[in-house]
Amino acid sequence: MEDGTKFAPPLPHSQIYHALVRAGTRIRPLQQVHARMVVSGVHCIRSLFTKLITLAGASTASNSGHYIRCLLHSAPNPDGFLFNTLIRVSSKSDRVSSADSIFFYRQMWSEGIQPSSYTFTAVLKACGDHSALRLGRLLHSQAVVNELDEDCYVQTALVAFYSKCGDVGIARMVFDRMREKSIVAWNSIISGYEQNGLADESVELFFEMNKMDSAPKADSATLVSLLSACSQLGRSDLGDWIRDYMSAKGIEPDAILGTSLINMYSRCSHVRKAREVFDNLKQRNVISWTAMISGYGMHGHGDEAMTLFHEMNSEGIRIRPNHVTFVAILSACGHAGLVNEGRRIFASMKQDHKVIPKMEHHVCMVDMLGRAGFLDEAIEFIKEHIPAGSAGPEVWTAMVGACKLHKNFKLGVEAAERLMCVEPNNPGHYVLLSNLYALAGMTDDVETVRNKMVRRRLKKQVGYSMIEIDEVGHVFRMGDRSHSQTRELYRCLDELMLKTCSAVSD
Repeated sequence: MEDGTKFAPPLPHSQIYHALVRAGTRIRPLQQVHARMVVSGVHCIRSLFTKLITLAGASTASNSGHYIRCLLHSAPNPDGFLFNTLIRVSSKSDRVSSADSIFFYRQMWSEGIQPSSYTFTAVLKACGDHSALRLGRLLHSQAVVNELDEDCYVQTALVAFYSKCGDVGIARMVFDRMREKSIVAWNSIISGYEQNGLADESVELFFEMNKMDSAPKADSATLVSLLSACSQLGRSDLGDWIRDYMSAKGIEPDAILGTSLINMYSRCSHVRKAREVFDNLKQRNVISWTAMISGYGMHGHGDEAMTLFHEMNSEGIRIRPNHVTFVAILSACGHAGLVNEGRRIFASMKQDHKVIPKMEHHVCMVDMLGRAGFLDEAIEFIKEHIPAGSAGPEVWTAMVGACKLHKNFKLGVEAAERLMCVEPNNPGHYVLLSNLYALAGMTDDVETVRNKMVRRRLKKQVGYSMIEIDEVGHVFRMGDRSHSQTRELYRCLDELMLKTCSAVSD
């Protein structure tokens, strides 16, 4: 070869090759084999070197990313194939940061090596994972220059990249230009709409795909995105249709698809249907169990959530709960007022399950104790379990909500002021503190907080609620009068308020 690099494949009986296979994904043994390669002079054989990189990339060791970077610097005359291998390995590895894919691409570019469609798809994935919109746009322009923007794999990667970065408009433009749309491309744009809060567009595009004879058939990934869109819209009727569609097409729900169905029905307040799906699942993992526990918890069915949690830990099943499971069960205890059970579960996390409590578990405990009126215990819990100054806004928001519920405005104001220190630019906190000052009769402070909001140009996002009646979703926003039955609704509300006032005066 011109650069002196040897490309001869390793022979089946090669000692080095077998040593690499024996080392597997363990970094220390791989480093030892690498040293033997250098000493014996076979480190220039590209196939051996590529095998070494692939195994290192699959390693779960924390130092695997650093080692792969060192391998690049020690590579003799790296070419496009080697860079593509490095980019692919780093974009798929759990331990190697996908940011390394971007680093390797820049190194490849500085070496003057032309990227291929394979290169662009891997690096665009990394850009999407890191929301690197500027770099991704640069890659898009480079793909155009290299006449690879019409490649179906690059186009699919671009659709996924722009969707992850929140630019669904450009993602749709790229999608519409595709001559051949694979199921991966359809899934990318459908999930892109759903993940960016455009659930209606996601559903509409699915039905468009379903009507086209030339379009691919929906797979599990398509239905997972669609079910998530149903959850956003509160459309359990559409969820029922998807379930019937799966049955008609012979699509057996696996753990992932089954969990999506459970989540959808739970969020649409159909807990019985969620349990029916759960009971019929042939494959259940910790995520499906957690989803069902969470479904019970969000609707106040604490006893059912506890029963399921204990069943999960029973001898016949023995699925180990993870930190998300504990968030779900602690939240269920909080909503159902099962304080003693919640205390026991929190204590068992570290003792019995070796799960270290995180901030979200602390929030659940503060919320549970606060809801039940144990405000002093909630404050003591914060002092005892959360290092001073590190309590997040979620902790103080839960505390403020509990103080407001139990009309302890003095403690509520203290918690709200701490919340303001943690997140000074969140307009919702100003409104919360202002309301507490008003309830406590501190009118001067109300004015001070409102003036601060005006000076800092902070505006609270308008909240909304949703209800489904006769398979039609109705959305209501604060101060919104766009609903077709606005007059009737406000008339009914006025009547209810009059009745409430009369009952109070009586």
